[in-house]
Amino acid sequence: MTNSAVAVAVDGLRVIRGGREVLRSVSFDVPRGSVTGLLGPSGCGKTTLMRAIVGVQIVAGGTVTVLGQPAGDPLLRDKIGYATQNAAVYADLTVTECLTYFASVLRVDDPAADARRVIADVDLTDHAGKLVGNLSGGQRGRASLAVALLGTPELLVLDEPTVGLDPVLRDDLWTLFHRIAERGTTLLVSSHVMDEAARCDRLLLMREGVLLADDTPEGLRAHTEQSDLEQAFLRLVRESEAAA
Repeated sequence: MTNSAVAVAVDGLRVIRGGREVLRSVSFDVPRGSVTGLLGPSGCGKTTLMRAIVGVQIVAGGTVTVLGQPAGDPLLRDKIGYATQNAAVYADLTVTECLTYFASVLRVDDPAADARRVIADVDLTDHAGKLVGNLSGGQRGRASLAVALLGTPELLVLDEPTVGLDPVLRDDLWTLFHRIAERGTTLLVSSHVMDEAARCDRLLLMREGVLLADDTPEGLRAHTEQSDLEQAFLRLVRESEAAA
C-alpha cells in the first residue's frame, strides 16, 4: 500500500505498562477512507493502541505514523477526532452549549451550526437543551462521540462508541460511520462485540497484546473456513495457542 493510501501506519509497536508488555510488536496499516474495526476481548490492548495512535501513550519501541506525521505531532491536532470510552463532556452545560464550546475551540467557521449538525448525527436533537449531567449513560456517550465529529477530521478514532446502546441506535451509528467514510474520512472503531465485525471494511483482531489478524471480513472467513466471524476469531485463537 502506498503512503498516500495509508492513514495510519504502525510498525513494531511495543508498549509496557506497570511492568507488563501490553502491546507486543504490533504492525499494520489502516487504509484511508475505510471503516476499520479493532476487535478483541476487554483488556487485550485496544485502548492502549488507540492512545498510541492519537499520540498520548508512551511507547517502548516501534513507530506510529498518522496522516504522514509521527503520532502526537502538533500538525495533527485538528485532523484527528478521538472519542474515549469515558464521556469527555461537561456535565454542567447543555448538550448544545457543550458542543458549541468545543466547536469554538476547534475554530470552525460556524460553531453553532456545526454543533447542530453533530447533535443531529448522533440523534440527540430532542435532548439538545438538556444538561449533559442529566443524560443517561448512553446519551452522554453519544454526546462525547459528537465532539469527535466536530469540524472536518481526516481520522476518527472511536473507542467502543456503541457500548451500552440499543440495537436500533447501534445500527444508526454504523450507518453514520460508513457515510462519513464515503466522504473520505478514515475511521478506526474498537469493539469487543464480534457481531459488529461484519460492519467493517477491514478487521484488526487482537488478543493479549498481539495482532491475530489484519484482513477483510471476507478474507477472514476464507482463511479460517468459518462463516461466523466469532467462530473465525476463536479459530485464530486456537491456532495462536497451538503455535505458542
